[in-house]
Amino acid sequence: MELGIRGKRALVCAASKGLGRACALALAAEGVSVTIVARGEAALQTTLTEVQKIGAGGTAVCADITTPAGRQKALEACPEPDILVTNAGGPPPGDFRDWTREDWIKALDANMLTPIELIKATVDGMIARRFGRIVNITSAAVKAPIDVLGLSNGARAGLTGFVAGLARKTVRYNVTINNLLPGLFDTDRIRNVVGAQAKAKGIDYEQALAERLASIPAGRIGDPTEFGAACAFLCSAQAGYITGQNWLLDGGAYPGTF
Repeated sequence: MELGIRGKRALVCAASKGLGRACALALAAEGVSVTIVARGEAALQTTLTEVQKIGAGGTAVCADITTPAGRQKALEACPEPDILVTNAGGPPPGDFRDWTREDWIKALDANMLTPIELIKATVDGMIARRFGRIVNITSAAVKAPIDVLGLSNGARAGLTGFVAGLARKTVRYNVTINNLLPGLFDTDRIRNVVGAQAKAKGIDYEQALAERLASIPAGRIGDPTEFGAACAFLCSAQAGYITGQNWLLDGGAYPGTF
């Protein structure tokens, strides 16, 4: 399918590895000029080489997108994106009894306030051009909270509530805002989460992973390229009637109907 976004400009955050990288590559393959942002210079440059090889060019910004200075640097490199993919490393797992106010503020800054600030900086330009696609990478924990991910559960739920209201106001201008909720994908983040669950239960990593896989009807871990493809479709011209939605990609693990 031709997605109708060739020649558009995208800003993709936390894109040097994992799901952000997969989204950047999928958009590049559709002819989108992609600006990728991440903190790690080496991985960032590796991903940039891949983006440039398959797509319509691209740039890389080494910055911490969760800081005002990092966001400014990213927006200077891509000041008028047609597509915004927000993403940031999730807060560490743990026990809520151990978290301080500073831990909560840091989680909110990274996983709620940073996406909101990026949307605030770009959405009016999208409205003026009558095209915009904003995709927030959140977590399946929004639908089914994970006990050791309380910081993530809270921050991402806050972003979800904010998006639900704004997305209904921008869609009349062909600017959509949606959330992608990943379940168990083959990324460093999931390896850390499964490791934390193993530690909390007093079992080894392989046993904890087997328990997680047993709860997934698909019987496997997700491939990041599948996630990237879903992101690319939400950014397509054909997806203009989809907004304010939470797309769950979890192999059927969530048992509910809503």
